[in-house]
Amino acid sequence: MNEHIIAFILGIVEGLTEFLPVSSTGHLILVGNLLGFTGQKANTFEVIIQLGSMLAILVLYWKRYLSLLNFSTIGKPVKKLDAIHIILGVIPAALAGLLLHDFIKTQLFSPKVVVISLVAGAILMIFAEKNHGTFNSTTVDELSYKQAFIIGLYQCLAVIPGFSRAGSTISGGLLVGANHKTAAEFSFLIALPIMVGATGLDLIKSLDFLHTSDIPMFAIGFITAFVVAMLVAVGFLKIIGKIGLTVFAYYRVVLASVFFIYFIL
Repeated sequence: MNEHIIAFILGIVEGLTEFLPVSSTGHLILVGNLLGFTGQKANTFEVIIQLGSMLAILVLYWKRYLSLLNFSTIGKPVKKLDAIHIILGVIPAALAGLLLHDFIKTQLFSPKVVVISLVAGAILMIFAEKNHGTFNSTTVDELSYKQAFIIGLYQCLAVIPGFSRAGSTISGGLLVGANHKTAAEFSFLIALPIMVGATGLDLIKSLDFLHTSDIPMFAIGFITAFVVAMLVAVGFLKIIGKIGLTVFAYYRVVLASVFFIYFIL
């Protein structure tokens, strides 16, 4: 298949799945193998298109990120999301990713791990839907520092391929009293720093595999992921409160079954 078509398809897959609780890593591994696009070039390409998804979040929330630079609101009686919320939400997973990066890349990127993670993540999401209490945070501005930190702890699960960063953080958000939209929006906001760090590290290690001849392919994937991710993020926030996480959990089990049949049997 033409590489430009592959780039377009994978860009769509990345944009569709990066901010949904379904594991973008699992989808990219599966679709990449189905298209015969694997190896170091494919790994580098995945890093580039993830940058497209990150740009989508930056464009959607640039005003919110800019407001985080106003440190005068920290500690004020009026509730407002501030930089400390983001820092507390990012630090746990950032430390876990930094300490375990090489181990994750060499030992955990396997179909068996993805299958287990997809199912484990689905169980967590169903548990969160059935066991969350009263929602005391209905906007991100109502989140406490404690809630932000606990959600950040749940994000640590996302270092395991297939678990899904969105799935783990939204589940954590529900369990600490945030409603679906608030948990999803905070998940988006803490995604950017985490993804910048993770993809930046991967990109540095992949520089030797970047060639000018690959620019058209990478550009197609990047732009496609950017556009699709932006549309999906906006749409997801509108529907997550109505449909919840359970439907995504069942989808993950189906995806795990496909993984098991295709890669393991």
